[in-house]
Amino acid sequence: MTSSNLDKLRLHPRNKNRKRYDIHALTKEVPALKNHLNTSKTGAITINFSNPTAVKLLNKAILFHHYNLNYWEFPDGNLCPPIPGRADYLHYMADLLGNSNNGEIPKGKKINCLDIGVGASCIYPIIGNTSYKWQFTGTDIDPKSIASSQKIIDNNSILTNKITLQFQKKSNAIFRGIIRPEDKFDLTICNPPFHSSAAEAHNGTIRKVKNLNGKRVKNPQLNFSGTSRELVFEGGELKFIQQIIKESQNFPDKVFWFSSLVSKQSNLSSIYKSLAKVGAKMHKTIPMGTGNKSTRIVAWTFLTTNAQKEWVDRKW
Repeated sequence: MTSSNLDKLRLHPRNKNRKRYDIHALTKEVPALKNHLNTSKTGAITINFSNPTAVKLLNKAILFHHYNLNYWEFPDGNLCPPIPGRADYLHYMADLLGNSNNGEIPKGKKINCLDIGVGASCIYPIIGNTSYKWQFTGTDIDPKSIASSQKIIDNNSILTNKITLQFQKKSNAIFRGIIRPEDKFDLTICNPPFHSSAAEAHNGTIRKVKNLNGKRVKNPQLNFSGTSRELVFEGGELKFIQQIIKESQNFPDKVFWFSSLVSKQSNLSSIYKSLAKVGAKMHKTIPMGTGNKSTRIVAWTFLTTNAQKEWVDRKW
């Protein structure tokens, strides 16, 4: 078994990209992808993953082929999400909901999800709705990203009336101004900004490009792109997640499971301390692996066991 096949097997069992990419099917969906194919020494056809245009076309083709979209356009400077990894997050959160529902994953519009930082690609709402028929609210501090995601929704009839977008007017807020008294969210999800500064982001890009093509480039293009707002937050990933945790305590009965991706394992101990400080009743750490990268989800709730059962009986 090749290393790429082993990497695929690390994906969630329900992930549509668990098997090798069907290059023929993907290039049929997006013919321009043909211009970015390479042939390996073993004769296998591969994608040039160090090229941001190739990465964007690949992910577009995946959405067309596996998720029945017919439009997915956004500015080249914005973050291009790797679909397999984004899908894994939602599949594991679906399992978490199922664990509270006698092993059966709840589906349909009765499940409401809040995506913190929906971005210009609207990716989590797209995957969550097409996979499980969940309703989504996506928030962002960038009005251009909101406009881009709205255009994607408007140009795909299968997403009509299933995804709502909200502009977060307070750049230093997460849930404030978004969660209303009448709201009940079964999940909140977030892919937080990873870097603490632009310089750190730049150095990270150099390392990533070197790992992909074996060359060190002084001014590389980030293969998945990304604006400063998407990649950088003062204090980095840890401070952003701690901000989510701090605000989450103000909405203890409005959300079943709060969650966030955590890229750096070294941040976990500080995250657990923050959760204890705000009085979370329960938290779970869910390991994930995509490609050669290991990451994890941290999820927490303020609901007691009895309150969780009441939520399920009343809402699901």
